[in-house]
Amino acid sequence: MVITSVDNKKIKELAKLNQKKYRDLSGKFLVESPHLVEEAYKSGNLLEVILLEGNTCLYDVECSYVSLEVMKKLSDVVTPNMMIGVCLKKDYKDIVGKKIVLLDNIQDPGNLGTIIRSSVAFDVDCIILSMDSVDLYNPKVIRSTQGMLFHIPILQMNLEEAIKKIKNKNVCVYATDVHNGIDVRSLEEKNSYALIMGNEGNGVRESIKALADKNLYIKMNQNTESLNVAVATSILLYELGR
Repeated sequence: MVITSVDNKKIKELAKLNQKKYRDLSGKFLVESPHLVEEAYKSGNLLEVILLEGNTCLYDVECSYVSLEVMKKLSDVVTPNMMIGVCLKKDYKDIVGKKIVLLDNIQDPGNLGTIIRSSVAFDVDCIILSMDSVDLYNPKVIRSTQGMLFHIPILQMNLEEAIKKIKNKNVCVYATDVHNGIDVRSLEEKNSYALIMGNEGNGVRESIKALADKNLYIKMNQNTESLNVAVATSILLYELGR
């Protein structure tokens, strides 16, 4: 059976997941494209697959077939994919590991997605988002992660509380400061760290920065005052992993 009506009750409920408040209420979110659905399935997050009619379901989960018009109703992009996955949020409670990234009021979905990808690439154990950061399950964030959000614990919590817990684990906390930091390349102890990265326009809040053990910076030529936060995070994680 193919669902052809955009007024179908199931479709109307799924379409609501494109809004944050309904994602929060239901504990579910949507991903688009075969690659993202595959990553969701491998991580155990995939609940259901919505397929454009004429395609074949490859997963042992509930599958529903829909017309192109219905797929457009569910899609967040101009040209809909052939496949949408309905996924379950993972509710992480505990800070794990000793390589941690803390994000203070990151607002751009693309930046958050890139930071998540880099964190996975450089073996970060855990990411902590401040309460005022962009929604992790924003469709643009999900696309930017290329599925890597399924492969790392990501928590959202008060950063002051998080830093206190991290220090109890004897992990050194680093903030970033282009004027009063030390060159990241000069660090000798890199086996554990908690790296705080700040808002695109304002950097790390002073109240958060004051809790750090040290401030770091990336040495650059004098023609560049600062880097995009996602680029800076990637460079710092690379240097901390050397």
